[in-house]
Amino acid sequence: MASSPDPQADPRVNTRTPQSPGRLTREPNLAFRQLRGTRSPGEFAAAVRRAAREIGEQVACDARYIGRVENGEIRCPNYAYERVFRYMFPGLTLTDLGFSTRETVRGRGARPTSGAPLLRLTPRPTAPPPHDASHHHHHHHQNHEESDVLRRAFMTGSTATVAAVSLGLGPATAHAVQRVGEAEVSAVEEAVRRIRLLDDQHGADGLYQRAAQPLRTAYALLDASAARAATQERLHAGAGELAISVGWLAHDSGRFGEARSHYAEALATSRLAGDPGLEAHAFCNMSFLARDMGRPREAMRAAQAGDRAARALGSPRLLSLLALREAGGWAGLGDRSACEESLSRAHAQFARGTAAADPEWMSFFVEAELEMLQAQCWSALGDWPRAARHAQRAADLQDPHFARNLALYRAELADDLARAGAPAESAAAGQAVLDLLPQVQSTRIQAMLADTSRILAPHRASPEVAAFLERRAAAVAV
Repeated sequence: MASSPDPQADPRVNTRTPQSPGRLTREPNLAFRQLRGTRSPGEFAAAVRRAAREIGEQVACDARYIGRVENGEIRCPNYAYERVFRYMFPGLTLTDLGFSTRETVRGRGARPTSGAPLLRLTPRPTAPPPHDASHHHHHHHQNHEESDVLRRAFMTGSTATVAAVSLGLGPATAHAVQRVGEAEVSAVEEAVRRIRLLDDQHGADGLYQRAAQPLRTAYALLDASAARAATQERLHAGAGELAISVGWLAHDSGRFGEARSHYAEALATSRLAGDPGLEAHAFCNMSFLARDMGRPREAMRAAQAGDRAARALGSPRLLSLLALREAGGWAGLGDRSACEESLSRAHAQFARGTAAADPEWMSFFVEAELEMLQAQCWSALGDWPRAARHAQRAADLQDPHFARNLALYRAELADDLARAGAPAESAAAGQAVLDLLPQVQSTRIQAMLADTSRILAPHRASPEVAAFLERRAAAVAV
C-alpha cells in the first residue's frame, strides 16, 4: 500500500465529511488483517508476544491492540512493534503491512527531545486550531512512541518512577487535569496490559506495590471531566480493569483483604458505568478469591452472578471460565454431582472456540488453564490421582514463556502427587518448580510448596524427597 508524501493527500490522515466536520475517518488496515489469517486476534497477539521475546523486545500486545491496528486507529506502530512485525514478516515494509510511513504520520513536527515531558497535561482546547493537522498527527505519533517509554519505565523504574511515568502523571497533577483525553485513557489501558504481561512472566509479589499508584491515579482521573461520553466509558472500563489487575496482584501475593477491596471497587465501577463485561470480570475474580479464602458457597454464588452478567456478551470462553469458577465452589462444598455438571458446561462452552467478543483479559484462558482448574476441583473433592492427571496435562500444555503459570501448574502437580501417595514423583515436580523460582515471585506458589514439603516430610528416606526438601529449605533460607 503506497503512501503519499503529502499528509493532506492520504485519505486516512485528515478526511473530513460535511456530515461530521472536524472528525477524522479511518481506513481499515486490510493488509494487516490478511496477515493474521485464520487466527483470532488473541491468538495473533500471543504470536506477536512470542516473536518479541525471541528478539528481546517487550510489547504488551493483546487482542485490543490487534483490533486497533486492523480498524485503522493505529496508523503507524511504535519502534518496538515495528521491529517485531519486521521480524515476523521478513522483507515487508511498513507500507506492505498496511501502515502509513512514520514521516507521514509525524507530519512536519520535530521529534521531541529527550528532556521533554512524557505527556503534557495542560488543559486542552475544546478543538484543535483550524488547519493544524500536522500538530494533531505529531501528537498522535508521540503518544505511541511514549507507550514504549512507559512500558520500559514500568519494567525497570523505581516505585516512584513507575507511579509517575506509567500513567504519565502523579496524583496531584491528576486532580489538576481539566479534561481527560486519549492520552490519559490510553495510559490507563496500557498500564493494565503491562501489569498482566509482567505478572505472566514474573508473578505478583514484586509488582503489587508498583501498581498501587497508577490505580489511584486512574480513579483520580474519573473525577476530572472527560471530553466525550465515549472517553468517559473507556476510562471507567480502564479504571475498573486496573482495579481487578491490582486486586489480582494482591490476591496472588496473599493479601486477601486488599484483593477483596479492589475487586469490590471494580464491581462498583462496573455498576456505575453499566458495563456487564467489567461486572462479569469482577465477579469471576471475586469467585476465585472466595474459594481461596475458604468460602466455597460465596465462590459459587459469585460465579453464578458473573454468568448472569456475561450471558449477553457473546463469549463462550467467558461462560466456560465462569462455569469452572462455579465448579470450584461446588467442589469446596463437597458436592461432586453439581461440580461435574458445572465442569460439563465449562467443556461445552470451551469447545465452541474463541469469539470476537472474548474479553482481552482472557488471553490466559487456554486449554492448559482449563486443565489446571479441573485439577483444583478434583483436588478439593479428594480425588488426588485424577487431580494429578489434569495438573500434569496443564503443565505439559503450558507455554514455557509464561513462567508464573508453569510454576503454578507444576506446584499443583507436586501437591496432588504427594497426596496421591507418589512421593518420588511429587519431589521431581517440586524440583521443576524450584528451577523456576528465580524468575517467579508468588506467595501462592511458595505456600503450595510449603504444603507439599509438609506432606513429603515423612518420606525423607527417599533420596528424591530428601533432595527436594533440602533444596527448598535452602531456597527459603536465602
